[in-house]
Amino acid sequence: MSPAALIRLQMQMAMMTMEVSAVIWMRMMGMAGAWNVTGGENKRMVREKQLAFVKSAQGASLAAMSGRDVAAAALRPLRQKTRANASRLAKRGPKLR
Repeated sequence: MSPAALIRLQMQMAMMTMEVSAVIWMRMMGMAGAWNVTGGENKRMVREKQLAFVKSAQGASLAAMSGRDVAAAALRPLRQKTRANASRLAKRGPKLR
């Protein structure tokens, strides 16, 4: 793996880590009644992980069989989910009343 590819992977992992922290915070605030979340948010946060990890394993397996970057392929579906969650929850915003 080239140094540039390693830096890209590290940046994707760092971004995912920050997004995960934000998503956890917003969901916890939602459970406390201080953040606007949908009624099915608790179920969603459990269900979505199963599919994301399956997609991650599939991507890694296909990458390994075709000689591509396994780590980047495994990270891609996880990062897509964390980015989507962070964006969706941030748009809902805090409950002000």
